[in-house]
Amino acid sequence: MTIEAHGTVPVAMQPEEKHHHESYTALVWRRLKRSWTGLLGLILVSLLILMAIFADFLSPVDPKATGVAFAPPQAISFTDKDGNFVFSPRSYPVRETEELDPITFQPVIGPDYDNPQLLGFFVEGAPYRLFGLIPAERHLFGAVDGTPVHLLGTDKFGRDVLSRILYGSRISLIIALTVVSIVTVVGTTVGMVSGYFGGRFDAWVQRFVELVLAFPQLPLYLALSSLIPVTAPTNVFLAFVVIVMSALGWAQMSREVRGKTLALARIDYVRAAIAIGATDRRIIFQHIFPNVMSHVIVAVTLAIPQVVLLESFLGFLGFAVKPPLISWGLMLQDTANYSAIGSYPWILSPVAFVLVTVFAFNALGDGLRDAIDPY
Repeated sequence: MTIEAHGTVPVAMQPEEKHHHESYTALVWRRLKRSWTGLLGLILVSLLILMAIFADFLSPVDPKATGVAFAPPQAISFTDKDGNFVFSPRSYPVRETEELDPITFQPVIGPDYDNPQLLGFFVEGAPYRLFGLIPAERHLFGAVDGTPVHLLGTDKFGRDVLSRILYGSRISLIIALTVVSIVTVVGTTVGMVSGYFGGRFDAWVQRFVELVLAFPQLPLYLALSSLIPVTAPTNVFLAFVVIVMSALGWAQMSREVRGKTLALARIDYVRAAIAIGATDRRIIFQHIFPNVMSHVIVAVTLAIPQVVLLESFLGFLGFAVKPPLISWGLMLQDTANYSAIGSYPWILSPVAFVLVTVFAFNALGDGLRDAIDPY
Protein backbone atom coordinates (compact mmCIF):
# COMPACT_ATOMS: atom_id res chain seq x y z
CA MET A 1 0.00 0.00 0.00
CA THR A 2 1.28 3.50 -0.82
CA ILE A 3 0.03 6.99 0.26
CA GLU A 4 0.30 9.95 -2.05
CA ALA A 5 2.22 13.04 -0.84
CA HIS A 6 -0.88 15.28 -0.45
CA GLY A 7 -2.74 12.94 1.95
CA THR A 8 -5.15 11.42 -0.50
CA VAL A 9 -6.81 8.03 -0.04
CA PRO A 10 -4.38 5.10 -0.27
CA VAL A 11 -4.30 3.50 -3.64
CA ALA A 12 -3.47 -0.18 -4.02
CA MET A 13 -0.78 -0.98 -6.50
CA GLN A 14 -2.08 -3.02 -9.34
CA PRO A 15 -0.31 -6.41 -9.53
CA GLU A 16 1.92 -6.83 -12.52
CA GLU A 17 0.50 -8.93 -15.27
CA LYS A 18 2.09 -12.36 -15.46
CA HIS A 19 3.09 -13.53 -18.90
CA HIS A 20 3.01 -17.29 -19.18
CA HIS A 21 5.58 -18.59 -21.62
CA GLU A 22 4.10 -21.68 -23.31
CA SER A 23 6.58 -24.46 -23.99
CA TYR A 24 6.95 -25.91 -27.45
CA THR A 25 5.46 -29.24 -26.33
CA ALA A 26 2.43 -27.49 -24.85
CA LEU A 27 2.02 -25.46 -28.02
CA VAL A 28 2.08 -28.61 -30.17
CA TRP A 29 -0.43 -30.30 -27.87
CA ARG A 30 -2.76 -27.30 -28.02
CA ARG A 31 -2.66 -27.34 -31.81
CA LEU A 32 -3.11 -31.11 -31.94
CA LYS A 33 -6.26 -30.89 -29.80
CA ARG A 34 -7.86 -28.73 -32.48
CA SER A 35 -7.62 -31.59 -35.00
CA TRP A 36 -10.26 -34.23 -34.32
CA THR A 37 -8.61 -36.64 -36.75
CA GLY A 38 -5.28 -36.24 -34.98
CA LEU A 39 -6.89 -36.89 -31.58
CA LEU A 40 -8.76 -39.88 -32.97
CA GLY A 41 -5.49 -41.24 -34.36
CA LEU A 42 -3.78 -40.71 -30.99
CA ILE A 43 -6.57 -42.56 -29.16
CA LEU A 44 -6.52 -45.46 -31.63
CA VAL A 45 -2.73 -45.74 -31.52
CA SER A 46 -2.85 -45.80 -27.71
CA LEU A 47 -5.50 -48.53 -27.80
CA LEU A 48 -3.46 -50.58 -30.29
CA ILE A 49 -0.38 -50.37 -28.10
CA LEU A 50 -2.37 -51.38 -25.02
CA MET A 51 -3.93 -54.23 -26.99
CA ALA A 52 -0.48 -55.52 -27.93
CA ILE A 53 0.87 -55.21 -24.38
CA PHE A 54 -2.11 -56.90 -22.68
CA ALA A 55 -2.91 -59.41 -25.44
CA ASP A 56 -2.74 -62.31 -22.95
CA PHE A 57 -5.27 -60.64 -20.67
CA LEU A 58 -7.59 -59.56 -23.48
CA SER A 59 -7.62 -62.88 -25.37
CA PRO A 60 -10.64 -64.97 -24.31
CA VAL A 61 -9.12 -68.24 -25.59
CA ASP A 62 -5.68 -69.79 -25.92
CA PRO A 63 -4.68 -68.85 -29.51
CA LYS A 64 -3.07 -72.27 -30.05
CA ALA A 65 -6.03 -74.33 -28.82
CA THR A 66 -7.89 -76.15 -31.61
CA GLY A 67 -11.57 -76.96 -31.98
CA VAL A 68 -14.19 -76.99 -34.72
CA ALA A 69 -12.64 -75.82 -38.00
CA PHE A 70 -14.18 -72.72 -39.61
CA ALA A 71 -16.76 -72.33 -36.87
CA PRO A 72 -18.81 -69.14 -37.47
CA PRO A 73 -18.67 -66.27 -34.97
CA GLN A 74 -20.73 -66.70 -31.82
CA ALA A 75 -23.12 -63.85 -31.15
CA ILE A 76 -23.73 -62.39 -27.71
CA SER A 77 -27.36 -62.93 -26.83
CA PHE A 78 -29.73 -61.74 -24.09
CA THR A 79 -32.40 -64.34 -24.86
CA ASP A 80 -32.71 -68.00 -23.97
CA LYS A 81 -33.48 -70.79 -26.42
CA ASP A 82 -37.20 -70.02 -26.16
CA GLY A 83 -36.68 -66.34 -27.02
CA ASN A 84 -37.30 -65.02 -23.51
CA PHE A 85 -35.26 -62.02 -22.38
CA VAL A 86 -32.56 -62.68 -19.75
CA PHE A 87 -30.33 -60.21 -17.94
CA SER A 88 -27.16 -62.30 -18.03
CA PRO A 89 -25.38 -62.19 -21.44
CA ARG A 90 -24.74 -65.55 -23.00
CA SER A 91 -23.50 -67.19 -26.15
CA TYR A 92 -24.38 -70.48 -27.74
CA PRO A 93 -21.42 -72.69 -28.72
CA VAL A 94 -21.14 -73.98 -32.25
CA ARG A 95 -21.33 -77.73 -32.69
CA GLU A 96 -21.34 -80.17 -35.58
CA THR A 97 -24.82 -81.61 -36.07
CA GLU A 98 -25.79 -84.96 -37.52
CA GLU A 99 -27.17 -83.27 -40.66
CA LEU A 100 -25.03 -83.19 -43.81
CA ASP A 101 -24.74 -80.31 -46.25
CA PRO A 102 -26.37 -81.46 -49.52
CA ILE A 103 -23.61 -79.84 -51.60
CA THR A 104 -20.39 -80.49 -49.67
CA PHE A 105 -21.65 -83.50 -47.68
CA GLN A 106 -19.93 -82.05 -44.62
CA PRO A 107 -21.62 -81.99 -41.20
CA VAL A 108 -23.75 -78.88 -40.76
CA ILE A 109 -22.41 -76.54 -38.06
CA GLY A 110 -24.93 -74.73 -35.88
CA PRO A 111 -25.47 -73.24 -32.42
CA ASP A 112 -26.11 -75.54 -29.49
CA TYR A 113 -29.10 -73.95 -27.74
CA ASP A 114 -29.22 -76.64 -25.05
CA ASN A 115 -25.83 -75.67 -23.57
CA PRO A 116 -25.59 -71.86 -23.34
CA GLN A 117 -22.34 -70.25 -22.20
CA LEU A 118 -22.78 -67.50 -19.61
CA LEU A 119 -20.42 -64.60 -20.31
CA GLY A 120 -18.72 -62.33 -17.84
CA PHE A 121 -15.72 -60.12 -17.12
CA PHE A 122 -12.50 -61.10 -15.35
CA VAL A 123 -13.17 -64.80 -15.76
CA GLU A 124 -10.71 -67.66 -15.35
CA GLY A 125 -9.30 -69.17 -18.51
CA ALA A 126 -6.11 -70.41 -20.12
CA PRO A 127 -3.02 -69.74 -17.94
CA TYR A 128 -0.46 -67.20 -19.15
CA ARG A 129 2.31 -64.97 -17.86
CA LEU A 130 1.54 -61.27 -17.73
CA PHE A 131 4.50 -59.32 -19.16
CA GLY A 132 6.17 -62.73 -19.45
CA LEU A 133 6.77 -62.82 -15.68
CA ILE A 134 3.58 -62.86 -13.58
CA PRO A 135 1.54 -66.12 -13.68
CA ALA A 136 -2.15 -65.38 -14.21
CA GLU A 137 -5.37 -67.02 -15.33
CA ARG A 138 -7.79 -64.09 -15.40
CA HIS A 139 -9.04 -62.77 -18.73
CA LEU A 140 -10.98 -59.58 -19.42
CA PHE A 141 -14.00 -61.40 -20.79
CA GLY A 142 -15.07 -64.90 -21.69
CA ALA A 143 -17.27 -67.77 -20.58
CA VAL A 144 -17.81 -68.05 -16.84
CA ASP A 145 -17.22 -71.83 -16.93
CA GLY A 146 -13.94 -71.41 -18.83
CA THR A 147 -15.13 -72.99 -22.10
CA PRO A 148 -13.86 -71.36 -25.31
CA VAL A 149 -15.92 -68.56 -26.85
CA HIS A 150 -15.26 -67.69 -30.48
CA LEU A 151 -16.66 -64.19 -31.04
CA LEU A 152 -14.94 -63.93 -34.44
CA GLY A 153 -15.11 -67.62 -35.34
CA THR A 154 -12.25 -70.04 -35.91
CA ASP A 155 -9.75 -70.72 -38.71
CA LYS A 156 -9.09 -73.89 -40.68
CA PHE A 157 -7.46 -75.53 -37.66
CA GLY A 158 -10.23 -74.50 -35.25
CA ARG A 159 -8.15 -71.80 -33.53
CA ASP A 160 -9.87 -68.69 -32.19
CA VAL A 161 -9.54 -65.83 -34.68
CA LEU A 162 -10.00 -63.00 -32.15
CA SER A 163 -7.32 -64.32 -29.80
CA ARG A 164 -4.90 -64.82 -32.67
CA ILE A 165 -5.55 -61.27 -33.88
CA LEU A 166 -4.76 -59.89 -30.42
CA TYR A 167 -1.57 -61.93 -30.19
CA GLY A 168 -0.69 -61.12 -33.79
CA SER A 169 -0.76 -57.41 -33.05
CA ARG A 170 2.40 -57.89 -31.00
CA ILE A 171 4.50 -59.27 -33.83
CA SER A 172 3.11 -56.87 -36.43
CA LEU A 173 3.68 -53.79 -34.25
CA ILE A 174 7.05 -55.01 -32.96
CA ILE A 175 8.29 -55.49 -36.53
CA ALA A 176 6.96 -52.06 -37.54
CA LEU A 177 8.42 -50.24 -34.51
CA THR A 178 11.78 -52.03 -34.77
CA VAL A 179 12.16 -51.35 -38.47
CA VAL A 180 11.11 -47.71 -38.14
CA SER A 181 13.48 -47.21 -35.19
CA ILE A 182 16.45 -48.53 -37.16
CA VAL A 183 15.44 -46.57 -40.26
CA THR A 184 15.06 -43.38 -38.21
CA VAL A 185 18.43 -43.65 -36.47
CA VAL A 186 20.39 -44.56 -39.59
CA GLY A 187 18.52 -42.28 -41.98
CA THR A 188 18.61 -39.25 -39.68
CA THR A 189 22.32 -39.63 -38.89
CA VAL A 190 23.36 -40.13 -42.51
CA GLY A 191 21.13 -37.28 -43.70
CA MET A 192 22.44 -34.78 -41.15
CA VAL A 193 26.10 -35.66 -41.66
CA SER A 194 25.77 -35.60 -45.44
CA GLY A 195 23.89 -32.30 -45.53
CA TYR A 196 26.17 -30.61 -43.00
CA PHE A 197 29.53 -31.45 -44.56
CA GLY A 198 28.35 -31.14 -48.18
CA GLY A 199 30.85 -31.07 -50.99
CA ARG A 200 32.35 -34.23 -52.41
CA PHE A 201 31.41 -36.25 -49.32
CA ASP A 202 27.76 -35.32 -49.77
CA ALA A 203 27.91 -36.17 -53.48
CA TRP A 204 29.27 -39.68 -52.85
CA VAL A 205 26.78 -40.35 -50.06
CA GLN A 206 23.87 -39.24 -52.23
CA ARG A 207 24.97 -41.48 -55.07
CA PHE A 208 24.86 -44.42 -52.67
CA VAL A 209 21.44 -43.33 -51.41
CA GLU A 210 20.18 -43.16 -54.98
CA LEU A 211 21.54 -46.66 -55.58
CA VAL A 212 19.56 -48.00 -52.61
CA LEU A 213 16.41 -46.17 -53.74
CA ALA A 214 16.79 -47.61 -57.24
CA PHE A 215 16.44 -51.20 -56.05
CA PRO A 216 13.01 -52.74 -56.80
CA GLN A 217 12.04 -53.48 -53.23
CA LEU A 218 9.40 -56.20 -53.59
CA PRO A 219 11.48 -58.56 -55.83
CA LEU A 220 14.46 -57.96 -53.56
CA TYR A 221 12.41 -58.80 -50.47
CA LEU A 222 11.26 -62.04 -52.03
CA ALA A 223 14.75 -62.95 -53.27
CA LEU A 224 16.46 -62.28 -49.95
CA SER A 225 13.74 -63.99 -47.93
CA SER A 226 13.97 -67.09 -50.09
CA LEU A 227 17.67 -67.43 -49.18
CA ILE A 228 16.79 -68.50 -45.65
CA PRO A 229 16.20 -72.26 -45.35
CA VAL A 230 12.76 -73.35 -44.24
CA THR A 231 14.28 -75.18 -41.26
CA ALA A 232 15.87 -71.99 -39.89
CA PRO A 233 14.73 -70.94 -36.38
CA THR A 234 11.82 -68.53 -36.28
CA ASN A 235 13.82 -65.83 -34.50
CA VAL A 236 16.54 -65.96 -37.14
CA PHE A 237 14.00 -65.61 -39.94
CA LEU A 238 12.26 -62.73 -38.17
CA ALA A 239 15.55 -60.92 -37.54
CA PHE A 240 16.52 -61.33 -41.18
CA VAL A 241 13.22 -59.83 -42.34
CA VAL A 242 13.70 -56.84 -40.01
CA ILE A 243 17.25 -56.30 -41.30
CA VAL A 244 16.14 -56.47 -44.94
CA MET A 245 13.28 -54.01 -44.39
CA SER A 246 15.58 -51.64 -42.50
CA ALA A 247 18.37 -51.85 -45.09
CA LEU A 248 16.01 -50.77 -47.86
CA GLY A 249 14.02 -48.19 -45.88
CA TRP A 250 16.59 -45.77 -44.45
CA ALA A 251 17.45 -44.09 -47.76
CA GLN A 252 14.24 -42.11 -48.11
CA MET A 253 14.49 -40.82 -44.53
CA SER A 254 18.09 -39.82 -45.20
CA ARG A 255 17.13 -37.86 -48.30
CA GLU A 256 14.41 -35.92 -46.43
CA VAL A 257 16.64 -35.09 -43.44
CA ARG A 258 19.46 -34.00 -45.75
CA GLY A 259 17.18 -31.43 -47.36
CA LYS A 260 16.32 -29.99 -43.94
CA THR A 261 19.99 -29.96 -42.91
CA LEU A 262 21.09 -28.10 -46.02
CA ALA A 263 18.79 -25.23 -45.05
CA LEU A 264 19.72 -25.28 -41.35
CA ALA A 265 23.47 -25.36 -41.97
CA ARG A 266 23.32 -21.80 -43.38
CA ILE A 267 21.38 -20.26 -40.48
CA ASP A 268 23.14 -17.59 -38.40
CA TYR A 269 23.34 -19.49 -35.12
CA VAL A 270 25.05 -22.43 -36.86
CA ARG A 271 27.58 -20.08 -38.47
CA ALA A 272 28.12 -18.45 -35.09
CA ALA A 273 28.81 -21.83 -33.51
CA ILE A 274 31.34 -22.57 -36.26
CA ALA A 275 32.97 -19.17 -35.72
CA ILE A 276 33.55 -19.72 -32.00
CA GLY A 277 35.16 -23.10 -32.67
CA ALA A 278 32.37 -25.58 -31.84
CA THR A 279 33.06 -29.11 -33.01
CA ASP A 280 31.15 -30.60 -35.91
CA ARG A 281 29.67 -33.25 -33.64
CA ARG A 282 28.32 -30.61 -31.25
CA ILE A 283 26.83 -28.55 -34.07
CA ILE A 284 25.15 -31.55 -35.70
CA PHE A 285 23.63 -33.09 -32.58
CA GLN A 286 22.95 -29.99 -30.46
CA HIS A 287 22.04 -27.36 -33.04
CA ILE A 288 20.79 -29.15 -36.15
CA PHE A 289 19.28 -32.32 -34.69
CA PRO A 290 16.69 -30.56 -32.45
CA ASN A 291 15.47 -28.59 -35.45
CA VAL A 292 14.94 -31.63 -37.66
CA MET A 293 13.18 -33.62 -34.92
CA SER A 294 9.78 -32.19 -35.81
CA HIS A 295 10.07 -33.55 -39.34
CA VAL A 296 11.44 -36.89 -38.09
CA ILE A 297 8.54 -37.38 -35.66
CA VAL A 298 5.99 -36.87 -38.42
CA ALA A 299 7.95 -39.12 -40.80
CA VAL A 300 7.99 -41.89 -38.17
CA THR A 301 4.22 -41.83 -37.66
CA LEU A 302 3.71 -42.01 -41.42
CA ALA A 303 6.31 -44.78 -41.92
CA ILE A 304 4.87 -47.21 -39.35
CA PRO A 305 1.67 -47.98 -41.34
CA GLN A 306 3.78 -48.58 -44.46
CA VAL A 307 5.78 -51.24 -42.62
CA VAL A 308 2.58 -52.80 -41.23
CA LEU A 309 1.17 -53.07 -44.74
CA LEU A 310 4.45 -54.47 -46.07
CA GLU A 311 4.62 -57.08 -43.30
CA SER A 312 1.01 -58.07 -43.94
CA PHE A 313 1.69 -58.44 -47.65
CA LEU A 314 4.88 -60.45 -47.16
CA GLY A 315 3.20 -62.55 -44.49
CA PHE A 316 0.35 -63.27 -46.89
CA LEU A 317 2.94 -64.52 -49.41
CA GLY A 318 4.71 -66.54 -46.73
CA PHE A 319 7.94 -64.51 -46.65
CA ALA A 320 7.67 -62.82 -43.26
CA VAL A 321 6.62 -64.54 -40.05
CA LYS A 322 6.67 -68.31 -39.73
CA PRO A 323 4.66 -70.46 -37.29
CA PRO A 324 4.46 -70.83 -34.32
CA LEU A 325 4.62 -67.01 -34.25
CA ILE A 326 1.40 -65.18 -35.06
CA SER A 327 1.02 -62.04 -37.15
CA TRP A 328 -1.76 -60.43 -39.14
CA GLY A 329 -0.01 -61.19 -42.41
CA LEU A 330 0.40 -64.85 -41.52
CA MET A 331 -3.29 -65.11 -40.62
CA LEU A 332 -4.23 -63.72 -44.03
CA GLN A 333 -2.76 -66.79 -45.72
CA ASP A 334 -6.10 -68.49 -45.07
CA THR A 335 -7.74 -65.98 -47.43
CA ALA A 336 -5.71 -67.07 -50.46
CA ASN A 337 -8.58 -69.28 -51.61
CA TYR A 338 -11.58 -67.40 -52.99
CA SER A 339 -13.94 -70.23 -52.07
CA ALA A 340 -12.76 -70.00 -48.46
CA ILE A 341 -13.51 -66.26 -48.38
CA GLY A 342 -16.98 -66.84 -49.80
CA SER A 343 -17.80 -69.63 -47.37
CA TYR A 344 -16.01 -68.29 -44.29
CA PRO A 345 -15.83 -64.48 -44.56
CA TRP A 346 -14.86 -64.05 -40.89
CA ILE A 347 -11.28 -65.13 -41.70
CA LEU A 348 -10.89 -61.63 -43.23
CA SER A 349 -11.10 -60.10 -39.73
CA PRO A 350 -7.34 -59.30 -39.59
CA VAL A 351 -7.85 -56.96 -42.55
CA ALA A 352 -10.03 -54.71 -40.40
CA PHE A 353 -7.29 -54.42 -37.77
CA VAL A 354 -4.68 -53.66 -40.43
CA LEU A 355 -6.89 -50.91 -41.86
CA VAL A 356 -7.53 -49.44 -38.40
CA THR A 357 -3.79 -49.44 -37.67
CA VAL A 358 -2.96 -47.74 -40.95
CA PHE A 359 -5.68 -45.13 -40.44
CA ALA A 360 -4.65 -44.48 -36.82
CA PHE A 361 -0.99 -43.78 -37.57
CA ASN A 362 -1.78 -41.78 -40.70
CA ALA A 363 -4.32 -39.65 -38.85
CA LEU A 364 -1.87 -39.08 -36.00
CA GLY A 365 0.87 -38.20 -38.49
CA ASP A 366 -1.32 -35.68 -40.28
CA GLY A 367 -2.36 -34.12 -36.98
CA LEU A 368 1.25 -33.87 -35.78
CA ARG A 369 2.35 -32.38 -39.09
CA ASP A 370 -0.22 -29.58 -38.77
CA ALA A 371 0.57 -29.08 -35.08
CA ILE A 372 4.35 -29.01 -35.43
CA ASP A 373 4.47 -26.84 -38.54
CA PRO A 374 1.13 -25.02 -38.96
CA TYR A 375 2.48 -22.94 -41.84
